[in-house]
Amino acid sequence: MQSVNPCSSLVNMLDTRNTLLLSVPLLVLSVSAFVEELDDTFLKTKGDDDIWLIEFYAPWCTVCEQLDPVWHQIGSELKSLGSPVNVGKTDAMESKDLTKEFKVRNLPTIIMLKKDVKYNYSGPKTKDGIMEFADRVSGPLVRHLGSVQLFHHVKSRHDVMIVYVGATSPLKGNFTSIAELLIVHTFFFSASRDVLPKEVSLPSLPAVVIFKDGTYFTFNEERDGDLQSWINRERFPNYSQIDGYTLYAMGESGKLVVLALGEEKSLSAESLRYKSLVEKVSTDYKEVYSRTFYFGFMKGSEYIDGLVMGELSVPTFIVVNLSNDGFFLPPGAVQTERHLLDFLNGVLDGSIQGQGGNSIDLRAQRLFYNIKVTLKVTFIKSPVYCCFLISLPLLVVGVLIHLCRKKLPASANEDDGALLAPSLRRRRKLTDKKSD
Repeated sequence: MQSVNPCSSLVNMLDTRNTLLLSVPLLVLSVSAFVEELDDTFLKTKGDDDIWLIEFYAPWCTVCEQLDPVWHQIGSELKSLGSPVNVGKTDAMESKDLTKEFKVRNLPTIIMLKKDVKYNYSGPKTKDGIMEFADRVSGPLVRHLGSVQLFHHVKSRHDVMIVYVGATSPLKGNFTSIAELLIVHTFFFSASRDVLPKEVSLPSLPAVVIFKDGTYFTFNEERDGDLQSWINRERFPNYSQIDGYTLYAMGESGKLVVLALGEEKSLSAESLRYKSLVEKVSTDYKEVYSRTFYFGFMKGSEYIDGLVMGELSVPTFIVVNLSNDGFFLPPGAVQTERHLLDFLNGVLDGSIQGQGGNSIDLRAQRLFYNIKVTLKVTFIKSPVYCCFLISLPLLVVGVLIHLCRKKLPASANEDDGALLAPSLRRRRKLTDKKSD
């Protein structure tokens, strides 16, 4: 039996530990090497054809801090994939000229700069969301589908496909221009007629076709109006799971959004029933409502609570109009499909009164409501910090009032004689002489 030297084992353990400790900072440095720290000299030194994905951050920003490891993962992965995208970050407080140039208002802000064209990212701050944005914007504005196999492969990966069909034409030029504006939201494709499935019937070429919800829609200028507006209206599935980012983007479509709201975490049986009901109506009555409504299910009501300025009990239904911050609530309980149809028809014919809006008064009320909710959440998490936030402005106001009141008596005494009537001034002089 071979003996084991305890001292030798201890030395090996120490060597292993030291190796691991040394490898951690080396790993961090290697990942960080794929993200470049930018400053105000960036615009002068970058190449004309460079593509940059840039995060504007601040050291005190909590969301920026949470995004930082994700950002370094993105830089590393894009490099490993051979992407032409350079990844950078800049301190918005230090690089003030750069921040001003890109009109940064919120932090963190993510933009892509591609041949001097700026694209703002407005999706969730997740690795998958940002990676898809980088892939979409860095590639061709319109991606050509050269085979039937490629068409079906792409179609299987996208809920919505926007495709130009035909040869070069003024319509294709318009389509490409629209792609440059809307590439931040969705992909754009082109294909020849023989690449499309045989069951797709096109009245004429060239054409613009949207594939979604198991069917397709062909653009008709007389019926659909402006091409850009049509694409913007139809770039979402008729029914989908919706989050705050998606709902905000849907506001640009001009359509109303029918939402079933459920619990944020574990869905109750009633929430699942509401979800099934809204999905069934969106499918069965697609021809009736698809031009006016989008349908969806949303977990949690926090985003909607800020819109209605109150806490909605879930599950529930609501129709929102994000173009003017308006909303419609059902007048009674929605238990059946017939109840939901009556609610939607009431919204369409005006028999159900809309609420909310974006007037100045309502905007102010919504601002104060959001501040109140934010302070409430902050107080629960950190009561001391919350008290400090509330007391600081009150302290400043109190100091200003104290300083103003301290100056007033002296000024009043100086002007007292000027304010008195002549008879009262003479009486004061006589009084002063008698006292002498």
